[in-house]
Amino acid sequence: MKNNELNERRLQATPRGIGVMCGFYADRAENATLWDIEGNEVIDFAAGIAVLNTGHRHPKVIAAIEKQLQSFTHTAYQIVPYASYVTLAERINERVPVNGPAKTAFFSTGAEAVENAVKIARACTRRPGLITFGGAFHGRTFMTMALTGKVAPYKIGFGPFPGSVYHAQYPNPLHGVTTTDALNSLERIFKADIAPDQVAAIILEPVQGEGGFNVASTDFMQALRTLCDTHGILLIADEVQTGFARTGKLFAMEHHGVQPDLITMAKSLAGGMPLSAVSGRAEVMDAPAPGGLGGTYAGNPLAVAAAHAVLDV
Repeated sequence: MKNNELNERRLQATPRGIGVMCGFYADRAENATLWDIEGNEVIDFAAGIAVLNTGHRHPKVIAAIEKQLQSFTHTAYQIVPYASYVTLAERINERVPVNGPAKTAFFSTGAEAVENAVKIARACTRRPGLITFGGAFHGRTFMTMALTGKVAPYKIGFGPFPGSVYHAQYPNPLHGVTTTDALNSLERIFKADIAPDQVAAIILEPVQGEGGFNVASTDFMQALRTLCDTHGILLIADEVQTGFARTGKLFAMEHHGVQPDLITMAKSLAGGMPLSAVSGRAEVMDAPAPGGLGGTYAGNPLAVAAAHAVLDV
C-alpha cells in the first residue's frame, strides 16, 4: 500500500472537516520515531499533540495495559467500581498544586474535562459567568468552542454557542499586550458585560498552545489569584496540554507558586490512552450532586492502568 493511494481513499471515506496534517500514514512507532506504511522513518515532534510525553509504546505502559487486559476492559465505574480508579485519584490528589485536600474525577477527553470543570464551578458558586482569553483553545464541543478564543478553524459555521462566556486579553509581549493590559481587559468585562459576583470561574492555559505558545507570567497568575479571591471567583488551570511534565514540572502552575481551585488534565496523563481528569479543592469538587458527574467510558480501566504506569515513569 502507498501513502498517496491511501490518501485518495481517505478523501472519499472521511469528511473534509477532519483536517489531516501529514501526507504519510503510520505503520509502527517506538519512542520518538515513526515508520510509515512505505517504510520511511520520521522523528515525531508532534507526539500526538502533546500526548506522548513518555514516548510511543513505553514498555511500562504496554505492560500495564496488557496486565489489565487479562482482568477486565470495562464495567463503567459508576456501575461497578474498581480499585485502580481510586488509587489513581489518590496519587494525583497528592501531586496537584491546590490548596488543601484535593479530589479527582476521571473522564475520557480533554474537552470533557473542561466541560466538567465548568459544571463543577457553576454548581459550587451558583453563578453562570465564565471568563477565558483570546487565543485560548479549550476543545471542540459547544461549551469548549465557546471558551476557545480562536474563530478559525474551530468556530466557523457552528454557532450559536452557549452564553455567559467572555474573552479577556492574554498577556503577550510579542504583540504588545502587557500584564497590565490583560488585567485591564478583565476590568472592562466587569464594567461592560458581567458583574464579578456573577462570574463562576476564570479559565486559562498556563501556556497557550493554539494561541502561539504564549507563556503566562508569574505576576499575571498571581494577580489572577488575587482577583479571584477578591470576588469569590474560581480559578481553573487548563493543563490538558501543559500537564505531566510538558514544561519540566508535573503541572505548569507549579512554576508560579499559584494554586488554582480546579485543574483539568488529559493528553499525556495516560501515555496515549484516552483519559482525562478534573482535580480540585475537595469542597469545590463535591458541589455536584451524586450522578451529576461521570460517563460510560469515564475512567476506563485500561486507560487508568496506563496512567499509573505514566506516573511511575
